[in-house]
Amino acid sequence: MDRLYWLDQIKLQDRTKVGDKAFYLSRLRQRGYPVVPGFVVPEELLRLFLETLNTSESLVANLPNSSLHLDVGNWRQLQQVASRLRQEIINANVPQEWVSTIFTSAKEWQAEYLILRPTLATPKLRNTGGLLESSFCPCDEVAIASSLKNIWSQLFRAKSLLYWRRMGINLQQVNLGILIQPVRNAIASGLLKVNATGWIIQATWGLGNAIAQGEVLPDTYYIQQETGVILERHLGNKILAYHLNHDQPVLTIDHSIPNVYLVEEAQQQEYALQEELLQQVITLGHQLVSELGKNFTIEWTIAEENSVPRLYITQVSTPKSAIPNLQFIKGVGAAGGRVTANAHVVVNPQLKPAQLPKKVILVVPKITADWLPLMEQVVGLVTAEGGMTSHAAILARELGIPAVVNAADATVIIHNGERLLVDGDRGEVYRLRDDEVSEGETQKLKTPLQPLTPSPQTVVTSHLPMIATQLLVNLSQTSLIEQVQKLPVDGVGLLRSELMLISLLKGEHPHLWVIEGRQSELLAYLTEQITQFARAFAPRPVFYRSLDWRSHELSSTNLPSTQQSVLGDRGTFSYVQNSAVFDLELTAIANVQKAGYGNIHLILPFVRSVAEFSYCKQKVEQIGLTQIPQFQLWIMAEVPSVLFLLPEYIKAGVAGISIGTNDLTQLLLGVDREQAQLTRVLNERHPAVMAAISQLIQMSIDAGIPCSICGQAPATYPEMIDQLVKLGITSISVEPEAVERTYQAIARAEQRLILATARQVASLRDATRTLQFKIKDN
Repeated sequence: MDRLYWLDQIKLQDRTKVGDKAFYLSRLRQRGYPVVPGFVVPEELLRLFLETLNTSESLVANLPNSSLHLDVGNWRQLQQVASRLRQEIINANVPQEWVSTIFTSAKEWQAEYLILRPTLATPKLRNTGGLLESSFCPCDEVAIASSLKNIWSQLFRAKSLLYWRRMGINLQQVNLGILIQPVRNAIASGLLKVNATGWIIQATWGLGNAIAQGEVLPDTYYIQQETGVILERHLGNKILAYHLNHDQPVLTIDHSIPNVYLVEEAQQQEYALQEELLQQVITLGHQLVSELGKNFTIEWTIAEENSVPRLYITQVSTPKSAIPNLQFIKGVGAAGGRVTANAHVVVNPQLKPAQLPKKVILVVPKITADWLPLMEQVVGLVTAEGGMTSHAAILARELGIPAVVNAADATVIIHNGERLLVDGDRGEVYRLRDDEVSEGETQKLKTPLQPLTPSPQTVVTSHLPMIATQLLVNLSQTSLIEQVQKLPVDGVGLLRSELMLISLLKGEHPHLWVIEGRQSELLAYLTEQITQFARAFAPRPVFYRSLDWRSHELSSTNLPSTQQSVLGDRGTFSYVQNSAVFDLELTAIANVQKAGYGNIHLILPFVRSVAEFSYCKQKVEQIGLTQIPQFQLWIMAEVPSVLFLLPEYIKAGVAGISIGTNDLTQLLLGVDREQAQLTRVLNERHPAVMAAISQLIQMSIDAGIPCSICGQAPATYPEMIDQLVKLGITSISVEPEAVERTYQAIARAEQRLILATARQVASLRDATRTLQFKIKDN
């Protein structure tokens, strides 16, 4: 193999082979700065590796003009080509000689773990953030080979192929090296940002992942550049940290590296940088100005060696090596895609504007469900609060617009009219200079939904595998029907009635319509909307979830004695208190049945007791819905009491359940869906939640009723799908944007299950034959 390029020895002529990231670090290390040691697997190795693959042509050929006929405007074809290319890389073998050389070299550091960082040297590149990601792995040969292939394959992800094409870059021009460095536990990590307006230092406990992924609000120091005087310091919200082999219980169940854990409360109230260490970072910054100029960013970490804290530089970026945008806010990516537009800032969400300018990025503290009509005017969303299951996140995913939530102080930092880039995949917001993006330029990576059924023009003819687990879709807007109905789904698993009615209600509670005698208008609208879904998806089932309004979700309820309660008057309990609106919903469903559509079913939300269910079931029977033989009455399994009462519900007539992971997780763990700091770690993967889901599935199987899951969990954590399929879930219902990856995940899970079963049968058969031979011999 070609030689490895050690940071201590890289020369100017090596820059195109090792990439800018490694080159800048090598310059600093060779000048005596405390850069973490490392070596680069050069781009030549990638070329040689690709030539070993069993493919009809080089993967780095000019794809748009090759026999693959890649059309980046055809999202389905783009995904299929990307999947084929990446799978070919993942399934290939890295030559053992290469792996052994890398492993032997890495062993010199005597480190248990390594980090592999992509490092590019390619002309015309800009805004490459999010295309290529680093990979942690144990220092062993199998893990090293897997991580190499993982990074190489990222060149051929759909969004990467789209980026190369739009930037006019031939893949043969993309020089990708991989910088390999040891990783050790850190006392603290962070950033130093140096520019003409001043310096900013950010710090958090443990490794730097928590800052990079936007999971903490770091400690922040504002430094006067000339003197190094600390002008301001702000204690962050550092509720979690990353560590290698931490002795506290970790908060993930996927055994990822590094582990994440909760920081003890007393430590949360302390600054991560002791004064002496803070001064070391400031001193380092002054020294680097002479090397890098007055505009650069470094990532640093403080590791303990022989009981002495030592400061190291892990990454460096300058205007020449980094993307030209200034990232100034990090949040949680709630809806994927990237878009550029002007900001429209709403400081007080209680004063909801009557209308918004079109094609702006809405920046607001938080929103409630009744913002949906306004959201249809915007192209991106940034909220200062909220998590992955907040209303902002749900609405953004429903409408397919990029969104970043939990972007602290967004409405303070961002000014009205500023040019922004919102990256919903990475959870980042950038302020753009006028010379960086022309007016109207968009970098949005989403395209209109495409059906997954093959077309005659598609060169890649891989057909979708058959799956036994039903795949359903969550919907509420009739405007999406045409795009979604051709997707490979078995029906609508969750028809969100609240969002369906938003445009009509305009922030008013539906009970107000009844009080004011406008129920006929409400009934007509409900009937018409439900009919559209029933007609579009027939004969596939459509599960309509009846209204589950909470008073705080509507900006103006205008109802007497309305209490602002999150858990009080909601779900079926509210029907028992006042059934007027529920009666209208049942009438609307009956009208749809009379129109000849028998594929509409009803799911009751937030059911607390068997008595509530029995009351609603009686209403359903009285209006005649059960006269259609195929009609089914389900309940949402989201209140933890269902874990104890499900057999009683089934005796009372429940025909199926749909697990609502959002509410179930909140109520089991005591976490508000708007608290992104907590929901990033106390989420659906928590052992208690997974145990509850497992119990519900098993109880449903024992009772012979279907069990679906319709929360955000399977789409957010696709690794859960393996477990759900293994447990025997009947169906999985996801947002439209998650249909394709969920379909593939289900197929892989089922194939693994079939393979495991086949191996068990084969093993049993072999054991039986062996026993027979022994008996015969005896």
